[in-house]
Amino acid sequence: MDFSALNNKSNFHARSNSLPSRPHPLIPQIDELLCRLKSYEAASSSSSSITEKLNGLRDMYELVHSFLQLPSTRNSLAQNCNNNQLLNGSLKLLDVCGLAKDALLQAKDDTQQLQSVFRRRRGDDAGFANEAKAYLATRKKANKLINKFLRDLKISKCGFADVEATISMLRDVEGVTFTVLLSVLSYITALISEPKSISWSLFSKLMHSKRVTCQGQASATNEFDRVNAILCSLIGSKTETENAQNELQKLESSIEDIEGGVECLIRVLIKTRVSILNIISH
Repeated sequence: MDFSALNNKSNFHARSNSLPSRPHPLIPQIDELLCRLKSYEAASSSSSSITEKLNGLRDMYELVHSFLQLPSTRNSLAQNCNNNQLLNGSLKLLDVCGLAKDALLQAKDDTQQLQSVFRRRRGDDAGFANEAKAYLATRKKANKLINKFLRDLKISKCGFADVEATISMLRDVEGVTFTVLLSVLSYITALISEPKSISWSLFSKLMHSKRVTCQGQASATNEFDRVNAILCSLIGSKTETENAQNELQKLESSIEDIEGGVECLIRVLIKTRVSILNIISH
């Protein structure tokens, strides 16, 4: 998935000279979390790393909320002409959060349904293969919808050099939030092959750099990838039903962890947006 248009938002820029020589203690705390979240970009895309990023965003927005209550911040925002861009950015963040939440709910439902089928059809290898094909087809359709949403999402580029320091920091927060949300969507849209019979050699190519053992267990850190790998192996007439059920259970647990993080992020984003609206409307 090409996230270049959105990833530009996460680039950090030099702060304006309007920052005080002795900034409020909240400012370096927010900057520290921004830098930490930025360093996660090249890290693993496992569910645990994504959950850690979402937790970092939650902590950062709690600090941002406190920062917005400072008289100096309120005065700065009340007089700034860039507030519309800030509010538009917060709406887009909520849109992406909504997409991620819906995609996770759909993925969890698909996973639970497939687990239910596997429990009912014991020993029915042909039935398992057909259900695996149906699952992969459903996930592929969902991924197309996510890709379309991201293509249609318009993110305005804003220079920071002449932007007042408070707005600049809040836009940096917005940028890194987009980056983390994109990692969530990238995690959900794990590589999926066409649902058809796959030989072991083609299956290995499908996984690219992701290593797969001779028993068909993917060692990729992305739980979606591991489920897709097992199901593709199952479609290729390899009896992997027990492994598939185990991986589906792990995937469901991982989805629930990330889902909780996204729901928490939505709450703090709404709280932050309400604070900004209250400031600029008075």
